Amino acid sequence: MTPPPTPSPSAVRRPGNRKILLKAGPAVALRVPVRMVWIGAALVAAVLVACTATLTVGRLGIALPDLPAALTGHAVGVDGFVLDRLRGPRLTVAVAAGAAFGLSGALFQSVTRNPLGSPDVIGLGPGAGAGAALVALLFPGAPVALGALGGAVAAMVLVYVSTGTGFRNPSRLVIAGIGVSAMATAFIQYIVYAIARDQATVLSSYLNGSLTARSWGDAATIGVVLLVCAPCAALLSRPLGLSEMGQTTAAALGARPERAFTGAVLLTIVLSAGAVSAAGPISFIALTAPQIVKRLTRGSGPHLALSALSGALLLVLADLAAQNAPIFDKLPVGIWTMALGGAYLGYLLLREWRRGAL
Repeated sequence: MTPPPTPSPSAVRRPGNRKILLKAGPAVALRVPVRMVWIGAALVAAVLVACTATLTVGRLGIALPDLPAALTGHAVGVDGFVLDRLRGPRLTVAVAAGAAFGLSGALFQSVTRNPLGSPDVIGLGPGAGAGAALVALLFPGAPVALGALGGAVAAMVLVYVSTGTGFRNPSRLVIAGIGVSAMATAFIQYIVYAIARDQATVLSSYLNGSLTARSWGDAATIGVVLLVCAPCAALLSRPLGLSEMGQTTAAALGARPERAFTGAVLLTIVLSAGAVSAAGPISFIALTAPQIVKRLTRGSGPHLALSALSGALLLVLADLAAQNAPIFDKLPVGIWTMALGGAYLGYLLLREWRRGAL
């Protein structure tokens, strides 16, 4: 008797491949793997716990039983001042900027197909720092965030012109970005040596990435950027996922890889520029957040929403450490994210060495 045919691997139903249907109204429906839903729920819970700790831990923390009243607008006295002036804006900026960095990193790594890629590679962070340094030199006392935004835009214009193909070629984009980064870094070092010591201290804190003295205006800026860019990024999720299989395959399936790449790079620039203008050029969040999500999901695709949640969690945790660590008091949050990124890169190096890839 002829044995029954062996089912193909794609036909085997594994628990990790099960999907559920998520609906957002009658016209929008999306099938999402169950594993991703659980990971998303865990990340949301972790962000909420970290936010609660940020508001309640420390010398000026709001007592946990009083937190619901404070959040619903019934805070009085010290609690109201802490929520409205000190920790509320700072926490909101941390969540929104972290989400923007994580989302921009996921977009950029999907475009370049490079797990070590981040917007800093194309000169955006150093360009923002150079703009902030120029404002500190020419207009002492002026908001350096405006200079950072102008510097980021100028850096991207230089990269766009230098490639000769705009943002369509990822390889040329990275090479041009490295050159712009080097020039911007040299300019920053010159400015730091040229300006007065007090200005240099303030500028140094901003260039390392800082959430100190954030305002609701900063929160509104990065919030608007997220509200505009997140839906556009969601529209690019499928084309970018198909492009990871190769441009020819993606084109055969109806995607337009070059248009998707250009759109993703533009969104990366806007998201990163908005986050940098609100919080400074904070390093490694855009690099680390998407890679953590990749290892949690064990699947392909850009995972944009999960990367945004991961970025928000990382930045809130880093800021929590910056505010409450007893040893390194008042360090800018960017130094904590650098330590986080260095530890992560060390982990990757050790992992590849054990696998024999190095």
